[in-house]
Amino acid sequence: MTRLSHLSLPLLVSAALISACTPQPTPNSYRRTETMRPQSVELGTLQSIRPVNIRPGETRLGMGTGAILGGIAGSQIGGGTAANVAGGVAGAVAGGALGSALQGSQSTAGLELTVELDSGRTIAIVQPGGPNDFRIGDRVRVIGNGENTRVTR
Repeated sequence: MTRLSHLSLPLLVSAALISACTPQPTPNSYRRTETMRPQSVELGTLQSIRPVNIRPGETRLGMGTGAILGGIAGSQIGGGTAANVAGGVAGAVAGGALGSALQGSQSTAGLELTVELDSGRTIAIVQPGGPNDFRIGDRVRVIGNGENTRVTR
């Protein structure tokens, strides 16, 4: 086995694990920055439920991690400085593409919930969840601060 093949598998596995470690949000979990802040609460009735897929955000974590690890692995190719630099650049590009693809494939099951608020206004909120979390006609609370809003029972 070449030196590259000894490094490639652990580096690729590391990139996959790091990009998979992003915590998945739920309607019942809060980021630390969301605590101890006032949020408005409105009551309403659930009018419709539509299953959706929530794609991960554009954090560039997977791409960055893959590029770094790919660059390190690629720089081990060749015997001279120029070959190491070329291998490092090629490895960084390939690692970045792989890391981005791994992160991009991690979609979360979600729901688009349409709620008629008691005020008469109708809103739709997309949040993580499954088909058994709500039923049409449920009385729900819509909690939010304009930037982050969620629906709960």
